[in-house]
Amino acid sequence: MDKYKELFEEFFKKERIRKSGNTFKIRLFLGKGENSLQIAKHIKDIRPRQGEPEKPYWNYWAITISYYSMLYCAKALILTKGYEVHDHDAAQVALGYLCVPDEMEKEDFELLGQAYKIFEDEYVKYFEEAKRESHIARYSAIRTYTERRLDEIFENARKFVGKISIILAES
Repeated sequence: MDKYKELFEEFFKKERIRKSGNTFKIRLFLGKGENSLQIAKHIKDIRPRQGEPEKPYWNYWAITISYYSMLYCAKALILTKGYEVHDHDAAQVALGYLCVPDEMEKEDFELLGQAYKIFEDEYVKYFEEAKRESHIARYSAIRTYTERRLDEIFENARKFVGKISIILAES
């Protein structure tokens, strides 16, 4: 948490994270995230026909789109805290600093019967991992992904998008 606090302050000074009242974007980003996840599933499940690119090439894009579904939803959640982010690393930092509640906030949510609103650090790790894998998928010439790894990344994206959708349902 201290690491995210320091980075948040640094990114804020550099305007990679900035205050924003553009709450109308919350639903737009959430829609982009939820729909991107559906597109990622479609691409993940494709069984190429003869003459189409081989499955590993589809997998690269399924991973990338899975990550972007998380990024869009992260931007929506960050906006509910009054901020917008300029880049991918700033999104991760803002998630870790603004959206993961401390122990007292967790207790408050639990007392109010709203434990489902707790955005755990585990989700920030899902985001970080997907961001890394998406980068490798886009820029590496040699990395291939097993179906198991693709399924894991997609499943983490599904949990991430689902969690933020639940949190924002009452916003």
